[in-house]
Amino acid sequence: MFIDSHCHLNFPDLVKDMDSILANMRASEVSHALCVSVDLATLPQVLQLAEDHENFYASVGVHPDYELETEPTQAELVDLSKHPKVVAIGETGLDYYRLTGDLDWQRDRFRTHIRAARECGKPLIIHTRSAVQDTLRIMNEEDAGSAGGVMHCFTENLEVAQAAIELGFHISFSGILTFKNATLIKEVAQNIPLEKILIETDSPYLAPAPYRGKTNQPAYVKHVAEEIARLRGITLQEVGDATSRNFRRLFLKQS
Repeated sequence: MFIDSHCHLNFPDLVKDMDSILANMRASEVSHALCVSVDLATLPQVLQLAEDHENFYASVGVHPDYELETEPTQAELVDLSKHPKVVAIGETGLDYYRLTGDLDWQRDRFRTHIRAARECGKPLIIHTRSAVQDTLRIMNEEDAGSAGGVMHCFTENLEVAQAAIELGFHISFSGILTFKNATLIKEVAQNIPLEKILIETDSPYLAPAPYRGKTNQPAYVKHVAEEIARLRGITLQEVGDATSRNFRRLFLKQS
C-alpha cells in the first residue's frame, strides 16, 4: 500500500537490524523502499541491499554535503546506473546550510548529475537546503526536466513546489510534514496535485510524530501518508494508492 521513496538503509543504525526493518515494513504495509546513495565509497553497500532484497531499489550519486569526495564524472555515473536495481541518479543538489565559502564545486557536481541523468534516462533525486534559487536556476539551465525526478524531503513553500512541478518534478514529503510547526509544508501538501506527491522517511533521520527524535525506518512512512490524507480530506488508501502509483511511474516507468 505504501512505498518509501527515500531512505538510507545501509547506514549503521538500520543495516544492523534488517530483519526487524523488514518485519515492520510488512506490518505497516510498506511494500518497497528506495535506498539512496550519498557517496561512491558506500555505494556497494546500497547495491548489495538492493540485490539481496527484491523489494529494495537503489540510486547512484554523491550528496552535496560530501565536500572531500572524489568528484564523480558523468561517464562514471552513467556506467554505474546500468545496474539492474538502480532506478535513479542522486541524491544530488545544493546545500548551503552546512557549508560556506566557495561552493562552485557543489554546483559543478549538481550539473554533472543532471547531465548523467539525462544521458541514462533515469530520474533525479534532488536535495536542496538554503539554496533553492540556485537549485531551480541550475535545473533550468541544465534542462533537468528532460530527466524528471523528485524534490526529496521538501521543505520549501508552495511557489517553489509549483516551479519544480512545472519542470516535471514530483514533491516528496518526509516526517517533517507531521511536525506541528510545519505550516508551509502542510500548505504544499494540501494544494499540489496528488499525482505529483511521493512519501519518504529519509531514514534514519526525521522520524515522524509520534516517533520524533527516534531512529526513523521505512515502516514509519505510513504516518506521512496519514498526515497527507488528513490535510486533503481523503482516505489513507487513496494516498497510499496514488503515491505508490506515482513511484512506479517515475522510477520504474510503469503506467
